[in-house]
Amino acid sequence: MSDRYALLVPAPRHATAQPGSFTLDASTLLHADPGVAHLVRRLLHSLNLPLAPGSSPDSSPHGPASGSTPHGTAPQNAPHASAPQTASHGSSQQNASQGSSPQNASHGSSPQTASSPDDASRQGGLSVRVEDGGPAEGYRLRVSGDGIAITATDLAGVRHAVQALKQLLSADAWRAAARQARWEVPCGEIEDAPAVGWRGGMLDVSRHFLTKGMVLKYVDLLAMHRMNRLHLHLTDDQGWRVESLRHPAINRRSTHRPDTLIGHRRYSNDYDGTPHGGYYTLDDLAEISAYAAERGITVVPELDLPGHASALLAAFPELGTGSREVLGGWGVSAGVLKPIPAAVKLVCELVDEVLEAIDTPYVHLGGDECPTEDWPLDPEVSAHMAALGVTRASDMHGWFLRQIADHLAARGKRMIVWDEGFQTGGVREDSIVMCWRGDAIARQAAAAGYEVVRAPTYPTYFDYDQSTLPTEPLSIGGPITLEDAATFEVLPAAWSEEERGRVLGGQFQVWREYIPDDRHLDYMTFPRACAIAEAAWSGRPADFADLTRRLSEAHLARLEAAGCEYRPLDGPHPWQTGGTGRRTRETNDPHRTRQDWHAWRDQLPPVEVHVSAIDRSS
Repeated sequence: MSDRYALLVPAPRHATAQPGSFTLDASTLLHADPGVAHLVRRLLHSLNLPLAPGSSPDSSPHGPASGSTPHGTAPQNAPHASAPQTASHGSSQQNASQGSSPQNASHGSSPQTASSPDDASRQGGLSVRVEDGGPAEGYRLRVSGDGIAITATDLAGVRHAVQALKQLLSADAWRAAARQARWEVPCGEIEDAPAVGWRGGMLDVSRHFLTKGMVLKYVDLLAMHRMNRLHLHLTDDQGWRVESLRHPAINRRSTHRPDTLIGHRRYSNDYDGTPHGGYYTLDDLAEISAYAAERGITVVPELDLPGHASALLAAFPELGTGSREVLGGWGVSAGVLKPIPAAVKLVCELVDEVLEAIDTPYVHLGGDECPTEDWPLDPEVSAHMAALGVTRASDMHGWFLRQIADHLAARGKRMIVWDEGFQTGGVREDSIVMCWRGDAIARQAAAAGYEVVRAPTYPTYFDYDQSTLPTEPLSIGGPITLEDAATFEVLPAAWSEEERGRVLGGQFQVWREYIPDDRHLDYMTFPRACAIAEAAWSGRPADFADLTRRLSEAHLARLEAAGCEYRPLDGPHPWQTGGTGRRTRETNDPHRTRQDWHAWRDQLPPVEVHVSAIDRSS
């Protein structure tokens, strides 16, 4: 059996293989408190094992779920799965020699082991316990010839340990249903915990609608990589993807467009004539939220305003300036909500509906790419500016965001904004700044005392090409390669310790102007997302050579079993290329070098934003 402990993605802080193996089969007992046992069975359901209840291990004084996240608590009285009545605890191979405990990791102490030398050898089977005292989301996984023992600081740590356990099995463990019911687990030990608490990915479901089933698939893919945030970009000029029961005109007018731009926005003014649309009901969003929470993932809904509002203005034209239709082209549009009390009231009502469906401490209000030049020309806006004593239109951008932030704070929620919101003063002390326009603006926000999520275009934007190969399909530009993604520095070494202390974490972004379907989404996201997951988990850039070794030897097979149509390391499959039709790469697109990207990253971006969308002539 190969050293599977050296093939985990993301790589753990400490992993050591030992001789022997343990067999998980129908006779294996699960020793855990009821709520934890229910969670473990749910996460391992694809293994086709009953995991009958064994004894409950000793728990900490604060109970088995102490330290669990507020959005990830498992049911406490779940029914147990039926199982054969047998005293066997799973057949074992050669017993592993017990080595000394690993040293404490550099980012905090490890979860404490059980009071006995090894829970699994004492009780047999799979033992899972939650104990206070270690780093958040930390866990220790120990496999011996007598069984498997998981000790975790909290329920998040339990989830991470289970994901690591699945990676120790064959790739078939990642299929939706297994043909086998017997799994060999190599002996060894893992001790692990993440460096940062925010590790996620953003999916743009507005530009091209993503079905609920695909969203759930990506929840599982994020959990596979021990990520814990799913940021859904739910609204933009090209479609509003959230049902509103209070304002049903949105469902009728804002959720679909008559056609979509063909080719690249810099060179094309041709549209396909094919309607595109869709939206999630509030029940859909509640389902996504619950499914994600069970896997330790918090959903972060984004309603991108006051810019990028053309779709919303199709239902409320009186509340905006610029375009008031659902757009089929790309770029920064002139469709902007007016910064007036009536618009604030509407947005607060829409936010409240979303929060009834999604259990989350955060709401992302966007705030990016908002042209403000039309506001002083509007009588209603100019009158409101005069009443407030405001003379600069950009100040009204900050005013608008702060009104929503105050409303969220009254509900116990925190607002997140893109970094433009920080520049225009649209943040409260408790607001989170998500920085996409390079490192300089992120550092400025951190230095100003705001908590920051790192999401720089380079190297976390996956709508860019993955190489300079002419066979790559149509994209916004690029490239941003897998190797580039591996360089992601979540906690920049050049920053002060205080500045790094305000970094919550980082995430990748998949903007989908040029990603029209599910298969292409997989192609553009993986394996680059693996590199971001590793960088976020460890808090430092990934070792590219070692990452590609683990991908090629094991992890790509896991992705394939999970139904993810990733991009091969050496280039696209023939059916993934751009070909010679509408999806062909724009040959006159300039390629950015790494030096170009670094120069962009280190500059402070401008405050003013201007319209750059192509005017439609047909």
